[in-house]
Amino acid sequence: MMTNHARLMQFFSVAKEVTGRKKMQKMIYILQKSHVPFEEKYHFHFYGPYSEELTLRIEELCNLGFIGEEKQDKSNYSQYQYTINPAGEAFLDQFHVDMPDISEQVEMLQNRTSRFLELVATMLYFEDLPVHETIEKVHAIKPKQQYTDEEMQDALNFIKKVKH
Repeated sequence: MMTNHARLMQFFSVAKEVTGRKKMQKMIYILQKSHVPFEEKYHFHFYGPYSEELTLRIEELCNLGFIGEEKQDKSNYSQYQYTINPAGEAFLDQFHVDMPDISEQVEMLQNRTSRFLELVATMLYFEDLPVHETIEKVHAIKPKQQYTDEEMQDALNFIKKVKH
């Protein structure tokens, strides 16, 4: 059971901080689709792939004091910032977890907006379709986002880079 928690702790140890629940969900999903051994189950939701399991694990890690969750009130919404706590670092020192080096991928993900990561995660959710059908699907299910052709191409290039 704790292996999946430890993998998430390893992610936070590398990421240092993640701002936004949506961004965190998309980062873990994209890493999972890039063959990083996260095991959370995802289904399609309003903002793309979403994992209830991930939400519950993060809540558990916060309750254990391994991860800090700080609520930041913005003008018309709240945003959450996650950081690893000293207790979480100590937990990782005690619990060996076999994980590939994800530092390069995490940095790539952190340098992108949650809107862009939502696009990438949505495209990955439908990756079994031909590329043109994936693009059509994104436009059909996310018309309000109004993703441009340039954003679509950027996402396709990003997927190739993050998966290798």
